[in-house]
Amino acid sequence: MTESLPDTNATEDAVPPQPVDDSASVAHNPANWIHHWATCLGSRAAIVFDGRESSWIDFENRVAALAGALRSRGVEAGDRVAIHLANHPAYLDAVFAAARIGAISLPINLRLTAPELAFILGDAEPTLVLTDDEHEGAVRTASERSGCEPALWCVPERFEAWRDELATAEPEHEIARVSPEDPMMIMYSSGTTGTPKGAILPHRKALYNALNAMNCFAITPASRCLVVAPLFHSLGLHILSIPLLYGGGTLVLHRRFDAEQVLVTIARDRIRYMGGVPTHYERLLDALDRAPEGAVDLTSLAFLFGAGAAIEPATVRAFAAHGVVLKQGYGQTETSMLCCLEEDDAMRKAGSVGRALEHMTLRIIDRESLSGPVEGWRDVRPTAADDPAPEVGEIVVRGPITMLGYWRNDAATRETLRDGWVLTGDLGRIDEEGFVTLTGRSKEMFISGGENVYPAEIEAAYAEHPAVREIAVVAVADPDWGEVGHAFVVCEPGSEIDPSSLAEWGSRVLASFKIPREFFFVEALPRTGSGKVQKFRLANR
Repeated sequence: MTESLPDTNATEDAVPPQPVDDSASVAHNPANWIHHWATCLGSRAAIVFDGRESSWIDFENRVAALAGALRSRGVEAGDRVAIHLANHPAYLDAVFAAARIGAISLPINLRLTAPELAFILGDAEPTLVLTDDEHEGAVRTASERSGCEPALWCVPERFEAWRDELATAEPEHEIARVSPEDPMMIMYSSGTTGTPKGAILPHRKALYNALNAMNCFAITPASRCLVVAPLFHSLGLHILSIPLLYGGGTLVLHRRFDAEQVLVTIARDRIRYMGGVPTHYERLLDALDRAPEGAVDLTSLAFLFGAGAAIEPATVRAFAAHGVVLKQGYGQTETSMLCCLEEDDAMRKAGSVGRALEHMTLRIIDRESLSGPVEGWRDVRPTAADDPAPEVGEIVVRGPITMLGYWRNDAATRETLRDGWVLTGDLGRIDEEGFVTLTGRSKEMFISGGENVYPAEIEAAYAEHPAVREIAVVAVADPDWGEVGHAFVVCEPGSEIDPSSLAEWGSRVLASFKIPREFFFVEALPRTGSGKVQKFRLANR
């Protein structure tokens, strides 16, 4: 494949041109971003993988070649292209190549069981699946089980081999004209509550989420971001990778998370920021604590970004002791980024997920009013820091960053979308400065003896216990109280603890009705790939 586009330099504050007002336009298509930066940045590095740099020109040529190859294999506009791969440049090539021809990319979680994989293939009916040798057998078995038998394309593990394979394809130079409302991607929910739902994400969402991330992360072509989170999740793909590529930065991609290798890469590649989930940062802290003093160079880091689940204030403080800012964000598959806690507030507001971002409207609504028409919704009152009884409500969002609905699931769409508002299912409160703090999931809240109980509040309290590494609280039916909490606890290594002492400790910081009725000790909590605890699996134990 030849690098035929001009090699020029762009200023560090250059950004892609904004879409025009045409209802259908090449400018609305994110594949146009790659072409733009190939023209502007030429041989500058777009992606670094396995120690090899890939230029913007090379990226554009791969996307064009893959788009042509998809067409030759029968993929048309509106068809789904499933991506069942570990982190690899081919993942990003496929997202932008599908968009280039007006097809819809379909990232699939590699950690799914055979029945879960079969469900998604049967539901989305992709025309083609990009997979690899390791997972080809599982995809074939799931395809047969689902009744959908898409074409399979096995991506070679070595990046050079992938480039060579695309070199024989006839490139597709034309970029499809799309409407902002046309579907670009379907991402299935992480399954914290059971059966996944496919969120239909339009082209406009990719743009406005990228604009929000540009502001939150101060992305320029000089930015270098390390991506260790899986690309099949919103954090790795929508919050980190796609916005960085929109802004012309350099994406340093790891196949998987390895704490020691992360520290090496930050120093060697002068990483400006990276994103991860709480378990990533716990392991990274362990690696930092084990390293000899002065052995780790973190001076290039502007910040670390946490998402997927709440970051404990103690973790924020621990990184601050190493001279590193760890700031929190919040979003969903259906919306991507909603809030961001800026560096200057990371310590002062530790525990918050920050203020609402620009290209959206966020409200926190009293849950009793949600059952009525939108005009009658009541916003919870902002609360002062010393307020003993802050109002909690459900977070709702409207704006160009939202999904279109759920794929072939009208009932779920009606439940989640109301007059353009997305009901996130997340509970939270807001303070007088506009900072949002999450308090749990609406479906997790339970009523015990007439009192509302929020598991996230209990979990935050017990996170301060020196012997508790992790804890998850779920509701179970009770004949006397209606519902009570059961807690599943992961102890710190070497700690000895018993249920009675945990209950006694909790009584010092929690009202009696909030203290879990039972404590169960487990080696690990079941989690999705994005780090969220799958509480439905605990409730069914």
